[in-house]
Amino acid sequence: MHEALLGFIDTADALKHVHRASKTVLRSSTNPANAAPSGVDAGRPENSAEHAWHVALIAVLLQPEVSPAPDLGRMLAMIAVHDLVEIEAGDTFAFDDKGLATQAAREQAAAEKLFATLPHPQASQVMALWQEFEACETPEARFAMGCDRLQGFAQQVGCGAPAWAAVGLTRARSLVRMQPAIDLGAPFDAMIGSLYERALAAGLLKP
Repeated sequence: MHEALLGFIDTADALKHVHRASKTVLRSSTNPANAAPSGVDAGRPENSAEHAWHVALIAVLLQPEVSPAPDLGRMLAMIAVHDLVEIEAGDTFAFDDKGLATQAAREQAAAEKLFATLPHPQASQVMALWQEFEACETPEARFAMGCDRLQGFAQQVGCGAPAWAAVGLTRARSLVRMQPAIDLGAPFDAMIGSLYERALAAGLLKP
């Protein structure tokens, strides 16, 4: 059993090498070793493991803002596993229509393959967490989804959104993805609204 767990932990490390459409933002730093020459975007692609950490941090910060507060432990568990399928299926850019058409099938197949390598009961536990996140029906899953979409949107705004520019993304098209998070209400609606203002002011989205 422990060997199987160690094997899965080793496999999960591959998520650090799954690149997303967004880039990291290396801002001005008081430590010269950590600062980009311009104090802005270093231009390195963000990976899915970094994304999951950032989503988890957002959940920790925002959970106290909601009443009744969703269960933080369950949300963090979902966030930790929600993108593991990308080890097999790859990351699908939110506005890649061709990729989106096959995303669900590819990720389902990836989940079945990956999680089957875990021993019982971990295999069932991880699959249930992934399915709960995907179904987005429980309060915890909806909150985790909001954090996930907030992170992705904020990351694009922060790095100058080259992926948005490549597809000529409009505000209306972006709202198809962001509206479910906005509909969660506070604090997501105000924070995403602020990001839209920044994106439009900087010309990152077409009106």
